[in-house]
Amino acid sequence: MQRKAYVTGTAALLAALLTGCTSGSGSGSRTDDANPGDAGTATVAAQPGKYHSLPEPCGAVDHDTLDAMLPGIRQITDPDQRDKAYRGEATLTYNTERKVGCHWKVESSDATDRLSVDLERVVSYDNTVSDDDQARKLFQGMETAADLPEPSASTPADPSGSPDSPDSSAPSGSSGSSGSGPSAAGGTTTPTPEASASGGTPAATDGSGTPSDSPSGSASADLQPRVLTDLGDEAYLDDELNTSGSTAEQRTVTVVFRTSNVVVTLEYEEQPTATGTVPDSKEMQDRARDLASQLADTLNG
Repeated sequence: MQRKAYVTGTAALLAALLTGCTSGSGSGSRTDDANPGDAGTATVAAQPGKYHSLPEPCGAVDHDTLDAMLPGIRQITDPDQRDKAYRGEATLTYNTERKVGCHWKVESSDATDRLSVDLERVVSYDNTVSDDDQARKLFQGMETAADLPEPSASTPADPSGSPDSPDSSAPSGSSGSSGSGPSAAGGTTTPTPEASASGGTPAATDGSGTPSDSPSGSASADLQPRVLTDLGDEAYLDDELNTSGSTAEQRTVTVVFRTSNVVVTLEYEEQPTATGTVPDSKEMQDRARDLASQLADTLNG
């Protein structure tokens, strides 16, 4: 009888141990399910950008383009000086894999022209942010700082075929960073002697016969600073006309575009020699946009 009691007690003890192990295993399983973020969960890293290097900027602009944008370059008689003008001057940089640039300055009998091209390859050091997203953030900050005018809700098609032109029915003197148009002050449009003689577009005035500082130097609203829809992943154009007292008016056209993780900034400036001469906005914008398209092709080539 004593032997039988011993065997029965041993069996009961084994059953209790088995029950405890089963219960503990189930409890552990529920704890794992309740903490899916524990170590072992895979994290997908953000994708790197398309570009891993940058082109040589001074060689990215051909001679024909420089001839058009810097007319004085063909007036240089000394061959060595002319070649030097074509080569431009590289921007000082300590990492050509990340940021490069080049600029040109040429004086002629009619004007002083300047051109600069800067390229920046953006790299994100955050595994959760892609290079493209980091470049997009940089571009959008630049666009915000440019303070472009708001486009009209009823923007018509661009007469030249470009889809990015603003509403041609906007006030004739509207502009971005260059100042407000004459319509806000009840101004009028009066042909200037230069416009009458050349058959050009009359200059907008502020009511006293003084030409306004609209970006086009005329009543054309489709040349105001704006977003461009046909260049890179995103782009914009700024056009600013500066007048400094008795000196000639200086126009600066800036085109900035992003393609993947590279941001390109192109700045084209002209200051005529003769006081009262206004650089042609459409001509400068067309040249700047043509060069920007060439640079985009160079990156994608």
